[in-house]
Amino acid sequence: MKSEKKILTAFILNLAFSVLEFFGGVFTGSVAILSDALHDLGDAVSIGISYCFEKKSKKQPDDKYTYGYGRYSLLGGAVTTLVLLFGSVAVIIGAVGRILSPRGINYDGMIIFAVAGAAVNFIAAYFTHGGHSKNQKAVNLHMLEDVLGWIVVLVGAIVMRFTDFALIDPLMSIGVSVFIFINAAKNLKEITDVFLEKTPEGINISELKEHILAVQGVIDVHHIHLWSINGESTYATVHIVAQGDFHSVKDSVRAELREHGIVHATIETESPSEHCIEESCKVHNTAGKGHHHH
Repeated sequence: MKSEKKILTAFILNLAFSVLEFFGGVFTGSVAILSDALHDLGDAVSIGISYCFEKKSKKQPDDKYTYGYGRYSLLGGAVTTLVLLFGSVAVIIGAVGRILSPRGINYDGMIIFAVAGAAVNFIAAYFTHGGHSKNQKAVNLHMLEDVLGWIVVLVGAIVMRFTDFALIDPLMSIGVSVFIFINAAKNLKEITDVFLEKTPEGINISELKEHILAVQGVIDVHHIHLWSINGESTYATVHIVAQGDFHSVKDSVRAELREHGIVHATIETESPSEHCIEESCKVHNTAGKGHHHH
């Protein structure tokens, strides 16, 4: 199943269910179920946005977006994550209010809802798992959280049913929200790193430099820039000072970059006699390496 189809299926399931859940929360008087309703609604909205963005992100590069539309997928993930962050804060505030002024809860209704909730979200999680894009990972994370959230509610409802200790309800609600908040914050940081053009995870620039310098014919390397469009594939630009046949040197450097998982590279070659104007932007120290330019 294509990732868009998966996201769409999850969207329909979640939207329908969050409406049902809202009534369930009102009917049973459970703030944990209401908080899950808000959470599910947030998920549904963000999944809807993700669906549109994921579709758009598959478009091929064109004159307007020369790098393609990959960042739209990230944008979808960012929106989703922000919705969750705000949602979880709202839920925590509501739950604290409930602790201060407790109300009666219909435990049996709550148990029935929790079983249904866990089932629906488990199906949705099953449909959305296995995605590679950050966007789809975000969607799948929601689904799994929902399943966990419902299992927590179910256990809590059963305990309350036999002990009548109603405080468990808002406490569960807070627990689930804090869990969601922490995960969403982590997710947001990853997305922000990509937007800020941070060097992609798992690539060590100084090690990469050493490997390029070890290539036959390469005298010096500078201006290494690495970034990612969507958090999946890595792009690079690099200047190399080389001797001998530029073509074979370039091919070797390209192969070396590929070893490091860099698929899209722009390589500028210079001869030793050529003085690179932008060389002042060199970050590494060439002193004592015998790589001085004449």
